[in-house]
Amino acid sequence: MEAQTINIAFILAGIGLGLMVGLSGAGSAIGLVISGSSAIGGLKKRPEAFGQLLVASVLPSTQGIYGFVGFFMYLSYVKPEIELFNASLVLGAGIMLGLAALISAIYQGKVCAASASAIGSGHNTLVAGLVMGAMPEFYAILALVASIILSGNLQK
Repeated sequence: MEAQTINIAFILAGIGLGLMVGLSGAGSAIGLVISGSSAIGGLKKRPEAFGQLLVASVLPSTQGIYGFVGFFMYLSYVKPEIELFNASLVLGAGIMLGLAALISAIYQGKVCAASASAIGSGHNTLVAGLVMGAMPEFYAILALVASIILSGNLQK
């Protein structure tokens, strides 16, 4: 049996990709549960408000998409022969985007839950809720933009 060498850089880059998708997806899932649970409560009071409650509760899903976009941007650089410099950029981007998306999606879910609760109580808060819900998302967008800029430093 032939011994294999392990490229630690390849492992670090793989961890970066995993964090990028895993943390952003987890944040979206948690945020959607928070906002969706409140929307279900609102539906009990106002079944006719389904459309508004749906819109009010889906915002946290976008952070998972940002992580997926970042994953595809960096995927082509992650090969068994990747150099440590490139691997460190992938890992850094994964940590940056993953954490920003995770945290912003959770807190966005809380803002959206408050909006859904108000809609369920008969208040016209959809637009205000969307505007306020977009505030935490802004930081996930910044992290995505930063990861796009950072990818320009990858060496071919």
